[in-house]
Parts: sequence; structure tokens; C-alpha cells
Amino acid sequence: MTLLPALRGAGADRADALRVSGSIMSSEDLLGCVNAVADRIRGARAAAVEARPSMEAVVGMVGAVQAGVPLVPLPPQADPRERSRILREAGASVLLGGEPTGSYALPVIPVDLRQRSWTPQPEPQPGTDAVVLYTGGAHGPSRGVRISRRAIAADLDLLADAWRWNREDVLVQGAPLFRAYGLVVGLLGALRVGSRFVHLDRHAVAGPVGSIYLAVPGQWARIAQRPWARDLSAARILVSGDAPLAPEVTERLRLLTTHSLVQGYGTTETLVAVTGRADARGGPGVTGTPLPGVQTRVLDPDGRPVPADGESVGELSIRGPTLFSSYVDASGPAADGWHATGDLATVTADGAHRIIGRPAADVVRCQGRLVHASQVEDVLRAHPDVRDAAVVGVPHPDLGEQVIAYVVTAAKVTTQRLVDHVGRILSAGHRPRRVHFVDELPRSAQGRVRKAALVAAG
Repeated sequence: MTLLPALRGAGADRADALRVSGSIMSSEDLLGCVNAVADRIRGARAAAVEARPSMEAVVGMVGAVQAGVPLVPLPPQADPRERSRILREAGASVLLGGEPTGSYALPVIPVDLRQRSWTPQPEPQPGTDAVVLYTGGAHGPSRGVRISRRAIAADLDLLADAWRWNREDVLVQGAPLFRAYGLVVGLLGALRVGSRFVHLDRHAVAGPVGSIYLAVPGQWARIAQRPWARDLSAARILVSGDAPLAPEVTERLRLLTTHSLVQGYGTTETLVAVTGRADARGGPGVTGTPLPGVQTRVLDPDGRPVPADGESVGELSIRGPTLFSSYVDASGPAADGWHATGDLATVTADGAHRIIGRPAADVVRCQGRLVHASQVEDVLRAHPDVRDAAVVGVPHPDLGEQVIAYVVTAAKVTTQRLVDHVGRILSAGHRPRRVHFVDELPRSAQGRVRKAALVAAG
């Protein structure tokens, strides 16, 4: 099995195969640079790379995959303690580029874009680890996830079929390169399919020309406000991944571009497992059907399948060829192959799934009804005096759970004014019972709000 045909001499040379942060590299130069990296690190236990959007970082990451050395992308926001933990747990033995910081310093191998090598690179076995990615850390401590070359190839082939992704496409993506959407789906996907790849500069003043756009919800929210957003109508498909997209953003993008965004659902452990068109009228959550060969089940707290009525809620589990091999602590999917995602979902008789999110952190069960935290957060952020907001559920003796908001403000505003603001736009049940004003929201090294810490704080 060849994981990345574009790095095995397949296809014609392209002068603009790769664009990152204003730098352009041809197919031939990319192959030569990547091989030069692979030559220097072959046999290493694992190779870490500072996952910044630079050509050096991209060449280093692809070079590790080309060499068959497990790639460990480091979140740029990771502090020295978190960085050392990741390097130690993942077993990294070299650092490609960057500086040796933290208590777990490694030998540094520079990435020189002037170097070339045409040494044939042997293809590693399909079951070997390609990457070690860390989960977002929003719902608890981040965990290292080992993902095989076989699982990545399976997922990318299924997505290529689902999205009609081919060599003639230009993939423009802005997802972080230390997350599965940016690294696996975006970068490695383009190299497997053979399409051109453009990493979207978050400060871009004009939209790059592409046929497929892949971004995470926060980026789509910003893009929807840019003057060039209408230009995306020329694209073939727009894809949102990594988290549910707010219905208001979905609708605004539809009006600007005429596109109904494609949403992909998956966790670090499953890669993209469910995909479908976003529907602003359907409410929060990702709606879609499992990719071919991916099995799902939605179980109630007693382990029984919930009715396939599109309303009954249970926990989603996934089994199939895209699943991870194990965590860095060697635990992994259950013996029967199922992985419990921890996300709540519904399913209809025709197999359509709506993934709602995590209990307490993403979904609050208040007086027998589900309150979607993302809806309340979007409304709070729309208030002119609010810079950021996070909503969680905490236990309540009478309500089951109550809605609690943590808010970063730009100006002085009262709790009652924010509660009334939510009540005017949403239902009374969505109104926060308490509002905590904070200077900043706690975030993981991956940039996610650490909702588990907020739930624990109450």
C-alpha cells in the first residue's frame, strides 16, 4: 500500500503543488526536500515538528511520514511542561527544526529547503504508526492517539469518493496542522489524492482560488465576515470540520456563496466517520451518514440501541477501518472493535445521524430537555459587550443540570442584561442560571476551551 502517491513520483510535476505562508513549491522540489529529511531521520523512534504554518514545518512533517517515522506535531501554544509531556509520552527522539525547549530536550535536525535527495524511500508496512496526534483537551486531559498508515489511507479514500475529490482540485485549508483535519485530511489528503494544496493564511486580505475549502467553525465564522467571502461561490464544495458549525454561520455562508456547507464529524480516534450537508434549519450539531464501511451505534445509558426516530438521544460508538490503533498508554478500542466517542447523537430510520456533543460540556440536560451550549455561546458572543463566552452544565437538585456561562467582556455589563439578551433570542430554558465574569477562558494547548475545568469549577 502506497500512502502518499504524490511522493512516489506519481503524476506530472506541478510548479505550484504546495503553497504555505506565501511560499510556493513544485511537486519535484517537494519530493526532493522531503526525501532529504527522510534520509536524515530514518530509524528514529518518532519525530516531533513544531506545527506552525510554514513551508519548513510542512516539509518536516511530510518528511517524517515519508521516512516511516511516527510524526508528532507539537501545538505551537503548548507551554514547556505540556510540550515535554507530549514528547515523552509519544517517544519522540528527534525534533525537526525549532528549538530544544522544556525539560525533555531533543536533538534538533534542521529542515533546509535547499537540500534535495532522490534516494528511493521504502514504503513502510500499512499497520505502522503514521502520526501521533493529541486530542483537543476540551473535556479532560489531552491524550496521545496513534494512527496507522492503513487507517489514514482508508479514511482519505472514503472522503475522496464522498466529496468527488480528485487530482484537478485545489484544496485550500485553514485548519491547524496539529489537528486531524488540518494535517491528515488537508495536507496528507492532498498528497494522497494528488491535488494542489494551499494553507490559508488567517490574516489573508483576499481569498485564494480553490475548488475545495476546508476550515474549522471559528474560521468559517471569520470568513463569513470577510469582503471576499462571496468569491467562494466559485468553489466546488465548502467543508467544515472539527466541531459543529453554528446555524447562523451556515445560513450566512449559504446566502453569500449559494453553497450548503459539507460537514464532517469525527474524533481524533476515528478520523472523519460521518459526513453530510449542513442545514441551518436543523439546529446545532453535525448531520450526516456514516462513510461506507464505517459502523455506528447509538446506545442509551443501559447499553441498548435508542429508537431510530431522530429524537431519542444516546451515546455514539464507531467501528470501522478508520479507527486509531491505540493511545500512547497502549489502551485502545474495545476487543470487539467499537470505540465509544462520548458524544450524544440521534439517528433516523434511514441512517441519518445528528451528533449533538458531549454531556455537560456541549449539551445541558435541564428539566428533561436538551440545551445546546453552542447556541447560548453564539448568542452571548453576539452581544456588543462580550468578547468570548463558554457555556456548561452543572448538577442541580431540581433541574437535573443548570446552564452556567463564563463570559469575557469588553465593557461593563450586568448579569441580568446578558440573561435577558439570551432569553429574547432563545427560549427561557436557554437562559444562564449563573454568569461568571472572567479575564480569559482556560484553553488547552490545542486551543480548545477546557470545559472540563469549567464544569469542575461549577
